[in-house]
Amino acid sequence: MAILTDGAIEALLTDNKIRDPVLQVLNIRKIEGGNGAARFRLAMSDGKHSMSSIMLSTQLNCLAEDNQLAPFCICVIKKHVTNLLKDGRRIIVILEIDIIKSAEQTSGRIGDPVPCTEGQSKGPQSAPYPAARPPLQTQNGNDVNRGFNRDFGKKPPSSMPSTPGGISKIVPIASLNPYQSKWTIRARVTNKSNIRTWSNSRGDGKLFSMEIVDESGEIRVTGFNQEVDKFYSLVELGKVYYISKGSLKIANKQYTSVKNDYEMTLNGESTIIPCEDSSDVPMGQCDFVSIGELENRDKDTILDVIGVCKSVDEVTRITTKTNREVTKRTLSLMDMSGKLVTLTLWGEEAEKFDGSGQPIVAIKGAKLSDFGGCSLSASFSSTLMINPDIPEAYKLRGWYDKEGHAMDGQSLTEVRSGGGGGNTNWKSLSDVKNEHLGHGEKADYYSCIATIVYLRKESCLYQACPSQDCNKKVVDQNNGMFRCEKCDKEFPNFKYRLILSANIADHGDNQWVTCFQEAAEAILGQNAAYLGQLKDSNESAFDEIFQQANFNNFVFRNRVKLETYNDESRIKATVMDVKPVDHKEYSKRLIMNIRKLAVQ
Repeated sequence: MAILTDGAIEALLTDNKIRDPVLQVLNIRKIEGGNGAARFRLAMSDGKHSMSSIMLSTQLNCLAEDNQLAPFCICVIKKHVTNLLKDGRRIIVILEIDIIKSAEQTSGRIGDPVPCTEGQSKGPQSAPYPAARPPLQTQNGNDVNRGFNRDFGKKPPSSMPSTPGGISKIVPIASLNPYQSKWTIRARVTNKSNIRTWSNSRGDGKLFSMEIVDESGEIRVTGFNQEVDKFYSLVELGKVYYISKGSLKIANKQYTSVKNDYEMTLNGESTIIPCEDSSDVPMGQCDFVSIGELENRDKDTILDVIGVCKSVDEVTRITTKTNREVTKRTLSLMDMSGKLVTLTLWGEEAEKFDGSGQPIVAIKGAKLSDFGGCSLSASFSSTLMINPDIPEAYKLRGWYDKEGHAMDGQSLTEVRSGGGGGNTNWKSLSDVKNEHLGHGEKADYYSCIATIVYLRKESCLYQACPSQDCNKKVVDQNNGMFRCEKCDKEFPNFKYRLILSANIADHGDNQWVTCFQEAAEAILGQNAAYLGQLKDSNESAFDEIFQQANFNNFVFRNRVKLETYNDESRIKATVMDVKPVDHKEYSKRLIMNIRKLAVQ
């Protein structure tokens, strides 16, 4: 019995300070969590007393599922928290545990323990707030979210900070669940989104989200409407806050990489109070995936990646399927695997990004796509960090400056250039038809060099909603106002948008394609606003612009898909990108193709 920590169960029940107690597992029971992760409940003993109100943190479920944590094994509890339920009962949640003797190495139950309750305990009476325990510590070394079985620091123990006004006790993020009501967490904001708005038949609204972290884990927090007005300006990226009384629900893993089974929604009772003493709260948690490993991950996986920015493209503007115009910028990242991947940034992040000096770029919550081979895209909830102050960044910088800068790297993403280098899916227009591109379940993408042979200028312009995020056609009310059905509003003005139908041809065939705003402006060499004015004031000059655009060569990046309308199926081709021909690059590609043919 000497191997177990005498009096440990009493200390846990009375919330007395106890460091690394050694206990024996008597029983373990799986509790199904409905839509969430299952939980494991343990009965543990110190040889004299036993206790069954012990829960395993979900991050440690693998220990029970792999039978490492089994009846009669002996463990040391490295980190735990105590939750006080409404009825006064205490639940111990284990955050970190080491198994020092497996069940096979023990000879069964140690001692003859009896169940212990708070009423039977002879220790000090429990206080309404938790007693002193080691403080939250910042991450150090190379331990950046490699799991919860790690040491967050070696600072001497100090009292857990209390909340302003003593509203409720501080609990770790890892112990939050929908069945608690009175709690306060102390956490650092590691990501804060912009305010997003929406407008539909059910009304208008707005929201913002943020990600917060403490020593035990992380969680995503979302605020809507009134909570946006109340908290958005208060919350600052990188600062620490006391947060109370949010609503918890099962997290939608499809849209977030935050490692928590739950996510939090702010409500009318929620409070957020700045915390001045924040040095012991970690800066964030990342679980970086090597770029070389991305090919083995599933499409649409949300993950964290760090790499050197080898190259960066200029900002471009595209029109989405919903007719919304957005800005984008693509970067090429490389890490110590020697592989490169393309990362796409959107909106304000794309416009502000500075790639000079080949910085280290870390992104948390990027979405993996199979577009063009293997690529990454930032999302609404992603966090972008430039030259972050973390060990992985310093290690990567040292490697790149010493040897990585001399490597070309192998790209996982198809390269797109103005003339034709790289691994782009180059096709002639006859290849597109002969290979039946676009007839599969998914759309096909290809690049080609072709000539504009005809532009259909009739109905190429339309009057669109002037709202920034809406490009729907407006209806002239014949009273100086223009109505947008989508926004359900009337405006005194509108903006011109382009949808241009063009016939392109190469040496083998021709193809009708649809060009939206950005592509159409690149072909015509004028913006939509100027063309709209010209059409109203000088039709001959308007016609001349279309005449001059004919018989020019471009590099087209097209999307093709078989679509059915009124029981008639036909291939629809849409121009995703259009650029002038870089004849130097084009010639290199032709020479490369000739050499390949000569070898065959």
